[in-house]
Parts: sequence; C-alpha cells; structure tokens
Amino acid sequence: MVEQGLTHHALAEELGVNVKSVERWIGGEIVPFPRNRHRLAIRLGRDESYLWPGTLTRDRAAALAESELVRIYPHRADVTADDWRQLFESGNAEIGILVYAGLFLAEDTGLQRILRKKAKGGARIRILLGDPDGAHVAERGAEEGIGHALAAKIRNAQVLYRGLLEAPGIDFRLHRTVLYNSIFRADDRLFVNTHIYGLPAAQAPVWHLRKIPGGELARHYLESFDRVWDDATPMTES
Repeated sequence: MVEQGLTHHALAEELGVNVKSVERWIGGEIVPFPRNRHRLAIRLGRDESYLWPGTLTRDRAAALAESELVRIYPHRADVTADDWRQLFESGNAEIGILVYAGLFLAEDTGLQRILRKKAKGGARIRILLGDPDGAHVAERGAEEGIGHALAAKIRNAQVLYRGLLEAPGIDFRLHRTVLYNSIFRADDRLFVNTHIYGLPAAQAPVWHLRKIPGGELARHYLESFDRVWDDATPMTES
C-alpha cells in the first residue's frame, strides 16, 4: 500500500468496504474473505500466498488455476498464424520461446519482424533452441520416429534466425534439457505445447494461460523457462 500511495480510506473506498475492516486486515486481526483477498492481490500486485501465507487452500488454488486457463487447443496445428502473432504482439516487456526446433516460427518472416519491433521498443527477447548435438534431441527424434531429422530442423532454424542474432535486445541460447513442454511467453500470457511420447509436437495440445495474482500454474512454466535459460549456452553464428 505504501509503495502505491494507498491510504486505508482510499483502499476501503475502492473495495467498497468499511475502513475499519482494512485496518483490521492490516493489523492481522482478521483475514479478508476469499473474494476480497483476490481483489486485493490484483490491486497490490502481489500473490495471495505472499500477502496471507497459509491461507491458500487446495480448493482456492484449483479455482485460481481454472482462472489462469484461457483456452485449450487440441493440437498445436490448430493455433492459427494470427493467434501466434497476437500472442507475441501482446508482449511489451518480456517475450520468450523455448523449443527444440520450433521451425514453424523460424520460417515466419512476419514473426521475425514482430520480434525486431518489440526489441526496439525495449522488450527483452529470449529464444532457446535445443542443442542439435545433444543427447536429448537425438532421443526425441528417435521417439518421434524421425531420427536425425529433428537435429536437422534445429540447424535449419538457426540459419533462418541468423538475421536476428546480432539484433540488440534479442538473445539466443542452446539448451540440453529434456523438454517436457515447449513454452512461448509474452509478458504474463503463455502458450504451453505439451509433449506426448511418440507424437510430434504439432499433434500435441496447447494450453493458453495467463498469469494472475495468487495463481501457480503459469508461474511454474515461467520459472521453468528461466531455469532452462540459466543452464543454456549462448548461440553463435556458425
């Protein structure tokens, strides 16, 4: 409240509650009802579990997770080119792509223009591709029945992204992790392409998620992206 310049009276007026209730919340005498906790978390920009440790029940966590799920696409191929472009157009601070190859994006020159524009506008762009010489890429290629084709797709993507390698604000890295999901983020919105043993990624579902205060679902994927990034190595032009 101090960070945002909110007084007890101002917050009470925004929420439509008695100022005494706000004072008792702050004093720790009572905990707000779930509806007010959610509204307060949004207004203050903090997770409910941060403001009121121990109050997030399983039912409440499940309800928040449902609120984070915007849409399910049965297959990645069902996500249209416009859907992809709208996702990345919505990112103003942070855009991230975590894939093995993601060749369908590398081939999209319109998307590359969006990434350049966003980087010039100050967004941080991070793109993670699988290391084509890594063991897990070879395993995934074998699982999908395409052998060395996956590594070839990654090398093709590297060539297609060559024009962005030196662009300010756009960073590429190669990872050697087991990729349980491909993650595409634009600020607090995500497309998560689940991976299914024996199926190519284009045939697996995509979850469209949005991060909301108190929710854990989107946060798990965002934190996973950061862990892979931290362990990856910079990609250089070959």
